[in-house]
Amino acid sequence: MKDFKVGIKEQYAARIIFFVAGFGIATWAPMIPLVKDRLNIGADVLGLLILCMGVSSFLMMPIAGLFAQKFGCKKVLRVMGLLMGVEIVCLSMLPNVWLYGVFLFILGAIGGTLNVNMNIHAVIVEKLSKKRMMSSMHALWSVGCFLGAGLFSLLAKLGLSATQIAIVHCIIIFAVVIYFSQFFLPYKGSGNEKAIAIPKGIVGLFGILAVISFLGEGGMMDWSGIFLNEAKGVDLSLAGVGYAVFSAAMLVGRLIGDKVVQFLGEQKVVIFGGLVASFGYILAIAIDNFFILQIGFILLGLGAANIVPVVYTLLGKQSVMPINSAVTAVTSVGYLGVMFGPALLGFIAHGIGITAVFCILAGLFIIQSFIARYVFKVLN
Repeated sequence: MKDFKVGIKEQYAARIIFFVAGFGIATWAPMIPLVKDRLNIGADVLGLLILCMGVSSFLMMPIAGLFAQKFGCKKVLRVMGLLMGVEIVCLSMLPNVWLYGVFLFILGAIGGTLNVNMNIHAVIVEKLSKKRMMSSMHALWSVGCFLGAGLFSLLAKLGLSATQIAIVHCIIIFAVVIYFSQFFLPYKGSGNEKAIAIPKGIVGLFGILAVISFLGEGGMMDWSGIFLNEAKGVDLSLAGVGYAVFSAAMLVGRLIGDKVVQFLGEQKVVIFGGLVASFGYILAIAIDNFFILQIGFILLGLGAANIVPVVYTLLGKQSVMPINSAVTAVTSVGYLGVMFGPALLGFIAHGIGITAVFCILAGLFIIQSFIARYVFKVLN
């Protein structure tokens, strides 16, 4: 690892692959209602199609680190980035539901592999750079999502078809990946990773920290609108405001996160971040005024913003597992919160109410802070 030289171009390249991942996924999202209408399928079938993507991502993540070990991060990120561009064009023109099932399964596999390997690459680049970068890298994923969805909407208003828009997005992805991939590091790892990465020791605790954060984010994405509508009586037309405010706060938190972590330190950012996020949920539960309770969502976004980036940074400092295996294991465990968390919260909401869901999430962030305190005690 010490043989690699990391300069400004390598640092920008490590950030830009996060942008590509977000941009690509955000291109598929606006296609969903178009595909539903074109194929004339119901919400149940559409849900199964989307599940294909989630299942393949989850299946691919535990072994994705092996690709880096065999081929190196540079080749894996380049190939997966280019495949992402090709994939979104294919998804814009498929003729039947069966092919969508197949290609969404492929998209999930691409996304899962890209997610693990870009985080492995990010850990190595940050470690060799000896400067805080992880928060800004994760911020670029959000920037990619915003720009991908925004450009899709703009081009659609100009009259372009979904396939034409997908081709434009594919060209952008190709141009970005082809240029910046020359600066990716060909890091392969220690060579002693197991076929399936299972977290052990302190890495397992890192996984718990990640899954709580991802569960909190997923809870906001899937259930904040329901919470505002059913618990607070907010009109459905404004129900999406809460998640928008939360997302904006998280993006800002990550854009300035590297400087915040440098100023406060990793321990304070993770421990107090969890407490601030918990207080944000509590404030949203306690306040009925629509505008004031948005402060709760802002606090939640700012508090949770840099917990996961710091966790990935810490993976580069532990010695219990090789970096490839550790990043793969934590990403896989964290994804459990994204994939199964919202559904579990749905059962809870159905049984004891949506407010109880937010109370549970607030409690989990408090638990996360106590776990983080123990983790740092062990690390120190």
